[in-house]
Amino acid sequence: MSGKIVKVSGPLVVATGLADANMADVVRVGEQKLIGEILTMNGDSASIQVYEETSGLGPGAEVTTTGSPLSVELGPGLIENIYDGIQRPLEEIMRIAGATIQRGMQVPALNHEKKWEFVPTVKAGDTVETGDVIGTVQETPVVLHKIMVPVGLSGTIEKIEAGSFNVLETVAVLKDGNGDSHELTMTQKWPVRVGRPYKHKYPPTAPLCSGQRVIDTMFPIAKGGTAAVPGPFGSGKTVVQHQLAKWSDVDIVVYIGCGERGNEMTDVLREFPELKDPRTGESLMKRTVLIANTSDMPVAAREASIYTGITIAEYFRDMGYDVAVIADSTSRWAEALREMSGRLEEMPGEEGYPAYLSSRLAQFYERAGSVECLCSGGDRRGSLTAVGAVSPPGGDLSEPVSQATMRIVKVFWALDASLAYRRHFPAINWLNSYSLYLDSLKPWFDENLGKSFLVDRDKAMSILQEESSLNEIVQLVGKDSLSPTDQLTLETAKMIREDFLQQNAFVDIDSYSSYNRQLQLMDLILSYDKLCRAAIERGASVQELFEIPSRERIGRAKSVRAEEYLEVYADIAKSMEAEIETLAEKGEADA
Repeated sequence: MSGKIVKVSGPLVVATGLADANMADVVRVGEQKLIGEILTMNGDSASIQVYEETSGLGPGAEVTTTGSPLSVELGPGLIENIYDGIQRPLEEIMRIAGATIQRGMQVPALNHEKKWEFVPTVKAGDTVETGDVIGTVQETPVVLHKIMVPVGLSGTIEKIEAGSFNVLETVAVLKDGNGDSHELTMTQKWPVRVGRPYKHKYPPTAPLCSGQRVIDTMFPIAKGGTAAVPGPFGSGKTVVQHQLAKWSDVDIVVYIGCGERGNEMTDVLREFPELKDPRTGESLMKRTVLIANTSDMPVAAREASIYTGITIAEYFRDMGYDVAVIADSTSRWAEALREMSGRLEEMPGEEGYPAYLSSRLAQFYERAGSVECLCSGGDRRGSLTAVGAVSPPGGDLSEPVSQATMRIVKVFWALDASLAYRRHFPAINWLNSYSLYLDSLKPWFDENLGKSFLVDRDKAMSILQEESSLNEIVQLVGKDSLSPTDQLTLETAKMIREDFLQQNAFVDIDSYSSYNRQLQLMDLILSYDKLCRAAIERGASVQELFEIPSRERIGRAKSVRAEEYLEVYADIAKSMEAEIETLAEKGEADA
């Protein structure tokens, strides 16, 4: 069915004669067959957002509807691929057309020629349901791709065979309850704006270990949780997200570069293939899907890229994997919504954003979760963790995108420009950030790290908060006028900030810190505080306590190699105890 264009306004095209089309249908626009999606219908008039450059289009050009919504192709070949916002494979396009994407190019998302080694896990005569795994493909050395029965199908396997197949060839035949036969291939299609179904969603109970001390110890996120990283320009949002993508203990990472600068996406594309995954020893790209929709790409595709990424992530979650979706940034995505809303002449909400901004953000974050996947056994669990960056103009967290995000997510890592200017990275402000997962993660921490872990965390937080109030007094009367215990509080807070929270993403030893190491390092700092308080009571000099050799060794403790840290930390603790005891005895003698 086709219609004619009557209006072109940037990425928005209005066409008439499409009475039988539906909202969300994909259409082909003009002679070049540009891809677009119907946003609204009014009689036979359709408002279409075009995902490509519309220059040259004019009234009278033809619009053809495909009759199906914007969908992604799911199957072997997703991992290691780089897509744009509407799942066009950028490397394949570059091979065919060079460095620039030609308008109207139609390239399949998955390589339809490549052969994959299919290994069946069921046999003819077996009964299967939606989501059951019928076979596997070793997609990369670290990802076993599970071929599942598509949603809505169940019945008996009539025929299945092992061997090399491309993604379009039939690997099995399934007969449903009505006696109809369905040919199953290794690929599925799924509309991006519809969440993939699951049996049951559970409250998250295990933390996502990112190797970043300020995140894991102070403001942890659970597997299947949601988090936001808001901050002004230059405060390190992208580096925090890169660190999460690199080191998080998940099976699959889907990184969505949504409207950010092209050079930042280039950093990801250069870094990830060279980085070794600490879990597998392989390149990080072997478990990563990248979606690149940078700021110079069409604005409408930016809006679709978030949905494309989370749909691919849900597909891997349904296989029983832990998946992380890193969206950089949801502010650029919201700006794309605002631009399209303005062109549609909708009533603007706060700061020009559409009135439905909050509900769209919620639709994205609510697709995260720890779920029981669809399958006959019911024992397959997967998780999807969503982390979105927010780039508020001027760092103003009262703007609509930040406020709407704060109401939805449960972890808020507030980046602070003043910390970034002081070269304190990650620049997460410990007084403004929060995590609502601490209570639900407590049983896991108590069981795996001991009850002292959260006790130490709370103690460190109270010292940092006390430092904040003491700093106001120091500005008025100076540090020397404080009592010895208050001076010690400031010194301990400085140690927590500089020796624990501060971390260098570009130094191999310090880039990743395991939970056990974080526990030992925090214990070392708090032991110093406890021993010094006892020594001050016995008359020891505060200044001498600050100058003991072990104090400097604690400062360098985070640079100790991973295989040596237990031995070194034990030695520091022993020396520290002896040195402080000597000063305490000296204080008693002087008294």
